[in-house]
Amino acid sequence: MTDLGHARYCDEIVRQTDSLRAALVGADLSTKVPTCAEWTLGHLARHVGGAHRRVETIVRTKASADVSENEVPDFVGPGDGEPAALDAWLAQGAQKAADTLRAAGPKAKVWSWSADRSAAFWARRMTHETVIHRADAAIAAGITFDVAHDVAADAIDEWLGIVAWSQSTGADEEANELRGVGRSIHLHATDAADALDAEWLIEFGEDGFTWRHGHERATVALRGPLADVLQVFYRRLPADSDRVEVLGDAELLDFWLARASFG
Repeated sequence: MTDLGHARYCDEIVRQTDSLRAALVGADLSTKVPTCAEWTLGHLARHVGGAHRRVETIVRTKASADVSENEVPDFVGPGDGEPAALDAWLAQGAQKAADTLRAAGPKAKVWSWSADRSAAFWARRMTHETVIHRADAAIAAGITFDVAHDVAADAIDEWLGIVAWSQSTGADEEANELRGVGRSIHLHATDAADALDAEWLIEFGEDGFTWRHGHERATVALRGPLADVLQVFYRRLPADSDRVEVLGDAELLDFWLARASFG
């Protein structure tokens, strides 16, 4: 499994935010974001910046419980009519989050909504939160989305791990439906180096699903460039897009995508 390391995740929070900011330069912030219902580009920017600030507060205060928006300094960013101020607010929030996470170190104990209650969880989560919303911004702005292969592969690893954890808690009814002996899904990135091992096998069983890296035949396979496989798996790109190839039981892939939503 991919692990970029705590320092790299901290760097990526800033790097991915810089790329998001670049996508917003000159854009109409009132533009609807097709992949985020009811959001505009301005809403998306403020969501990402607010998330960075909330995590910074959680880690800096070593919170043992969830932190409300009212407890987060400067949580609400500038409006659409102040694009330069909104850009600066995004940059500042990402840098503060990264600096606080670095200073805390990966093992610092803090509240999270997952089983992993550490600063390391939040560094990884904020990296991929920003990556996926950068994809949303690119779609809305009509520009190309690309991402480093190791970051994209790690985003898929993290996403699978979160869905598996969600199923293990029994609290997510849709995730609980991801079972059924004899069915499997294979993801295959066609443009990644062999050393990255950017292939995944998801196997359904009586008690749920398991996943691992590997190249094996499956009930259905999703193939394509890694950035596009990532977007399909996060439901940012339709599975019937001509940028990817689906081989086998397409209904099984649809079944998964409908029940394993996240982000």
